Amino acid sequence: MARKRKGVMSETLKEELAKELGVYDKVSQEGWGSVPSRDCGNLTKLAIQKAEEMMRDGRF
Repeated sequence: MARKRKGVMSETLKEELAKELGVYDKVSQEGWGSVPSRDCGNLTKLAIQKAEEMMRDGRF
């Protein structure tokens, strides 16, 4: 039986990043499965950038 993995990013953070990238409408209407892998990769890059900025600024 497969285990369900717990996500690293919260749904709220993913939604905020999707809004920044302009794919939130697609996510809210059709779900994450409808988002192209290129956009998901860009979302991941943006999340990493934000985490690095927070660490650099001492907010993490």
